[in-house]
Amino acid sequence: MRFYSDNTATACPEILEALTRVNTGRVKAYGDDEWTRELDGVFSDYFGREVRAFPVVTGTAANSLSLATLSPPYGAVFAHQQAHVVSDECGATEFFSNGARLVLVPGENGRMTPETLQAALEAIPVSVHTVQPAALTLTQATELGTSYRLDDLAALTDIARRHGLKVHMDGARFANALEFLGCSPADMTWRAGVDVLSFGATKNGALAAEAVIFFDPQLVRDFELRRKRAGHLISKSRFVSAQLLAYLQSGVWKRNAARTNALARKIGAAAGSALLYPVEANEIFLQLEDAGKRTLRAAGFEFYDWGAERSGCARFVVSWDQPEADVEALCRALQSLSRT
Repeated sequence: MRFYSDNTATACPEILEALTRVNTGRVKAYGDDEWTRELDGVFSDYFGREVRAFPVVTGTAANSLSLATLSPPYGAVFAHQQAHVVSDECGATEFFSNGARLVLVPGENGRMTPETLQAALEAIPVSVHTVQPAALTLTQATELGTSYRLDDLAALTDIARRHGLKVHMDGARFANALEFLGCSPADMTWRAGVDVLSFGATKNGALAAEAVIFFDPQLVRDFELRRKRAGHLISKSRFVSAQLLAYLQSGVWKRNAARTNALARKIGAAAGSALLYPVEANEIFLQLEDAGKRTLRAAGFEFYDWGAERSGCARFVVSWDQPEADVEALCRALQSLSRT
């Protein structure tokens, strides 16, 4: 019963059907195919305004190339101290930007606050001797499975604007946050002040399909060149673009996110006092003693230890294709642990 990560999941039927449909004939390469040309229009409808959409195959590429577009080599990118770009991308932001510095911002439950962001900005007395504040990146849903509320997003982006920063959103689990908040894609992005979005689909049923969405068209040309130079301009892009089209047009993004969020909430409720953070996406973080972890693993549950080695934190992630029987079994096991 595997709860390691939503990256362990299969590709959902709608995605595989889309790949089969486009797997015929010889079409133009490097984004000149009809499916890739359709992306801008479909994403524009989804977000309720004109956007530019660029397919890539990994979230790290989406994040690091986006931030490199927003920050010069001497720039500062403000990120939550536990953000994925900080802890899980092997310095990709610094590499692709040729030196921009990630400035870490604290905040409870994986979210920075307007106060902590303002303090981080004030801590850098900008001069020729310092890195220059350039960008803010926000993870939605966060690395701890929580989601920023719309008012918080607006407050953070307002501070960013006043300090001349562009705003990037890491949306690896974008659909989960959107489903939790019950708002429109527009409300959680450009209406909240986001300039560039890393739009994730892989974790929610796709097969290596992500997109970078630009709400500010003036930033596009630099990104296009950076993407090519970095080796992320896909030759057979129809196979990624077709997935993204099917993901949006079939509504599978919403169906899968709603299911995983609901199952995650059941696990969180069963965990009781062991639950560390609110369950606002498809991740659950629990405080478990070593004995509890051993009991769960002996019963067949697979999950990651999280954080420092002796923190006692464990992460469980519900995938789009997670059998409900696995979830029910985990809930019973957690309830049994709480009684011992």
